[in-house]
Amino acid sequence: MHCLNRALIWGILVAIGAGTAVAQNPGCPTRPAAGTVVNNPLDLFSANGQLQVDFTMQSQLAAYLEECFIYQASGGAVESPTLRLNPGDQLVLNLTNRLSYLPGPPIASALTPMNHAGMAAMPGKAATPAMASMLPRTTANDPCTGGTMVATSTNIHFHGLNIPPICHGDEVIFTNIENTDPAFQYSIQIPSNDAPGMYWYHPHLHGFATLQVNGGATGVIIINGTEKVKPEVAGLPERIFVVRQEFTNPNSWIAGPFQLTLNYVPAAYPNTPSPIVQMQPGVKEFWRVANTTSQAFLALRFVIGKTPQNMELIALDGIPVTTEINVKTINLPPAGRAEFIVSAPAAGQTAVFQDAGFNTGAIGNANNPQVLADIQVTSSAKEPPRMPASSPPPAVLLRFAGLAGLTPTTSRSLYFAEATNGSNGPTQFFMTVDGQRPKTFSMSGPPAITTTVGAVEDWTIENRTGETHAFHIHQIHFLLLSTSGVTNPDPQLQDTVIVPAWSGTGAFPNIKLRLDFRDPEIAGTFVFHCHVLDHEDAGMMAKIQVNPK
Repeated sequence: MHCLNRALIWGILVAIGAGTAVAQNPGCPTRPAAGTVVNNPLDLFSANGQLQVDFTMQSQLAAYLEECFIYQASGGAVESPTLRLNPGDQLVLNLTNRLSYLPGPPIASALTPMNHAGMAAMPGKAATPAMASMLPRTTANDPCTGGTMVATSTNIHFHGLNIPPICHGDEVIFTNIENTDPAFQYSIQIPSNDAPGMYWYHPHLHGFATLQVNGGATGVIIINGTEKVKPEVAGLPERIFVVRQEFTNPNSWIAGPFQLTLNYVPAAYPNTPSPIVQMQPGVKEFWRVANTTSQAFLALRFVIGKTPQNMELIALDGIPVTTEINVKTINLPPAGRAEFIVSAPAAGQTAVFQDAGFNTGAIGNANNPQVLADIQVTSSAKEPPRMPASSPPPAVLLRFAGLAGLTPTTSRSLYFAEATNGSNGPTQFFMTVDGQRPKTFSMSGPPAITTTVGAVEDWTIENRTGETHAFHIHQIHFLLLSTSGVTNPDPQLQDTVIVPAWSGTGAFPNIKLRLDFRDPEIAGTFVFHCHVLDHEDAGMMAKIQVNPK
């Protein structure tokens, strides 16, 4: 695979778009206006052990680029519904790709060095060109065999689910659904021992994940049963919040200035009124928040007056926490999820749900403080549906049980790195196993790591760059054991974690993880990468091959 310049990519896209018959694209549904009340997404529930859903992937260029998963409900088209299943259920998702948006020709920013936030770059930090995979399909019209991946191709990653990395399951290296293909069927068995909690779905087409996630094509998966293992949430009103980004320059491969949205309601105060969350006075609620942005690190706070309140943490990245944890700030990397209990203010008090801002390093993206929602306290507030009553916990031992007490079968060292071509050329991004030659990700390249089902491994991952990264691996969760040598006294299972930026002097920051490859269902080849998606698209990703015993 070659790293192409933007002008060449645009020529390829136009040629493909001009020569391909694409079904008429009706665009995306109208998204909520600024200052409106935030409602939960539409819920779709499994029945008799199965949830079958038909999605159409569509796009349009409005004030912002919009890319959307469309579900046809009885009341009309609905965007990104929440998929609710039980452990052991089958998810059958039929995806029809009708994307039609092709990025325009290189604009002025292609000639002016830009950093990741879309602002004028310092020398040596130019915008990175997008990458296109040039792997011809081995079988005509077979989305499982690769192909030329362009902006109107797509696929789906079921983030956090511990399921096989196979085509029609959770495979993103070669699965390439084009906008002329018939409906493509995903068929996924939720493991009976998967933890109840919040997961999510999003496109993972290499080279174009940033574009499609920025367009808003993200949604939530809930595996039911949290009240069985965390009875403190039983009977509480449940809110689903999905944080997304909208960028003002959809034609840029490294998107420019952005605004956050909360369930598609713009959160851009003071430029627009904030989203509104209405709560009954003093009531406890169970909030489930997914950071589905492409690059924003969030620091979540629930503030009454000017005082941050305790939030009782229930789960991280879909996995219930093992101890009682009360915090005033929850840091979420891109792709991270947090589930927690908040208590509404008393009548007459003011409150906000906010992102307190996050420093991503000297050359990192801007993550400024932002009000995500104004809390309106009123006895007439319409509460969301409540969680079920508590019931006995599942008889099965949940996946990853006992991982902290196991002796690792091997240890590895890896690092994030960046390299700029010349004094002001494009930046390359690397995810490298120590001792190997740094190289950007190649679809056709060999795995960087080979291991075997049954392995338990400790990985130390350094950040040798001046910006924060977010480490994610598909198919499994892991424990965060330490950060830069400081032991984590209470490690919890996660699938995406923050790797702090290097200050420019002294030792490189690092994290130490314990990874669990014991389950035979995850045998196969999958990826690990930075979940700042423009880093991933630019090559900060690698493969791991897990061989069966």
